[in-house]
Amino acid sequence: MTPNVLPKAQRDDLKNRARMLVSCPDQPGIVAAVSRFLHEQGANIVQSDQYTMDPEGGMFFIRIEFDLDNLDDRREKLKEDFAAVAEQFQMQWSITRASRKKRLAVFVSKEDHALLELLWQWQAGDLEADIAMVISNHDDMRSLVESFDIPYHHIPVTPTTKAEAERRQLELVVGKVDAVVLARYMQIITPKFIEHFPNRIINIHHSFLPAFVGGKPYAQAYNRGVKIIGATAHYVTEELDGGPIIEQDVQRVSHRHNVDDLKRIGRHIERIVLARAVSWHVEDRVIIHGNKTVVFN
Repeated sequence: MTPNVLPKAQRDDLKNRARMLVSCPDQPGIVAAVSRFLHEQGANIVQSDQYTMDPEGGMFFIRIEFDLDNLDDRREKLKEDFAAVAEQFQMQWSITRASRKKRLAVFVSKEDHALLELLWQWQAGDLEADIAMVISNHDDMRSLVESFDIPYHHIPVTPTTKAEAERRQLELVVGKVDAVVLARYMQIITPKFIEHFPNRIINIHHSFLPAFVGGKPYAQAYNRGVKIIGATAHYVTEELDGGPIIEQDVQRVSHRHNVDDLKRIGRHIERIVLARAVSWHVEDRVIIHGNKTVVFN
């Protein structure tokens, strides 16, 4: 199957488009300074979203998309010149090209629903990323993934081989992908692995965090008699299921639903929540602040 390819006109529209993400202590003049800088560079702002936590002493966040002629040739100089503005306002910031698709490695175990949603959206052109590879500790989904012409790597993981498996995984992904997506990959990611992709590993947890952390959350939810179940997409940190939350959703359930019912209902929520989170990440719509996120969706 042919991977998603933007029409030429749409590719040309994005050729000179950049995205800027900024977070800094709130104070007067931030928007004016950024806008003035871009105007002086000859850029045209096509979209701008901003949020302040507290005008008096809080944090300020802004996402800007702009067009600039000859962006590829001018981007490094643009970043160099913007550094003076950033220093004045104590900014954490980034400028990325909209035309450059992020490359993803998707990790999966035996359940295919979250992976399938990503593959379908990728094939339809709705996911602005390239799925560079799928890595699994089982060989079950090889034919499915390879039918999309995506490389599939089977790396078994056992308690005695985990270190070697991680070494092989890192050989495949470091320097070759921009982010890792855990699409129901039922293995703990080690701190060593996380070090290579800080705030760039996205996990889907099958509960509405912080409720029911860890294993078998649907069984935990059933035993608690909940009336709502959910799913949470978050960045992976060393704290199990404790990283910054990107997206969540829920659905009502009742006493008539057993554990298998909750799993069936939950699969749909997991698919949608993970796909949204991945899409927002690759479109540079997420700013991380502490253990929270600001998502300009």
